[in-house]
Amino acid sequence: PIVCSRFSLSEFCNNIDDDDYLLTDYALESGTSMSCPHAAGIATLLKAAHRDWSSAAIRSAMMTTAEVFDNANGRIIDMTTGVAGTPLDFGAGHINPNKAMDPGLVYDIEIQDYINYLCGLNYTGKQIRTITGMRQFNCDSATLDLNYPSFIILLNNTSTTGTTFRRELTNVAEGSSVYRAVVRAPSGMKAVVQPATITFAGKYSKAKFQLTVEIDVGVGSIPESDYFGNYGFLSWYEVNGKHQVTSPIVSAFAP
Repeated sequence: PIVCSRFSLSEFCNNIDDDDYLLTDYALESGTSMSCPHAAGIATLLKAAHRDWSSAAIRSAMMTTAEVFDNANGRIIDMTTGVAGTPLDFGAGHINPNKAMDPGLVYDIEIQDYINYLCGLNYTGKQIRTITGMRQFNCDSATLDLNYPSFIILLNNTSTTGTTFRRELTNVAEGSSVYRAVVRAPSGMKAVVQPATITFAGKYSKAKFQLTVEIDVGVGSIPESDYFGNYGFLSWYEVNGKHQVTSPIVSAFAP
């Protein structure tokens, strides 16, 4: 039998007729058009469980608890090349809904943060009013460093380049907690977190940190990838706890 779900196989099933021959009783297609409704459905479930979470908090929970290893315990494979993929292929990874339900920490984003980002992109006042629906706003804190749960450095033709990212984490678990940063960086990438240990007094308490990344362009390219650059991960591990919050750190040449 062929089970056609409107969330997973709709495009495939719409193209099936009586003359089609299948090699197996079941068929599966993958791609962004297939994964998007699954991600939206998981986000809806998270919102139902956490009515007070913002869209940014839900996105953060899904991204920072995602899996980057497949069922053979290897890095997720790029189907087009047959070799290990990178965050530019699989993003934050394969969503784990159960872990996303209880992420421990989230990278939340407020309305003013988005406005600061639009200002940093040099949007005009008219454009920002159109996007936000707000008549009054200010660009005093314009920035391109949005409180997003991933990090990317765009490379140029210089031998080295570096960037400092500033982020804020919000504790969405019950009680107080302490987290310690662990960076996994390849050759050619140096990443330093300050402070390396952060403390949360209780639920909804916040803590800021900065991640400074330096890239040596001549070192550490990834032969199994289809782009020039490298990548690592920043993970926050709860001390004497169960939560782990992970974000990719990527360097790549802009197209």
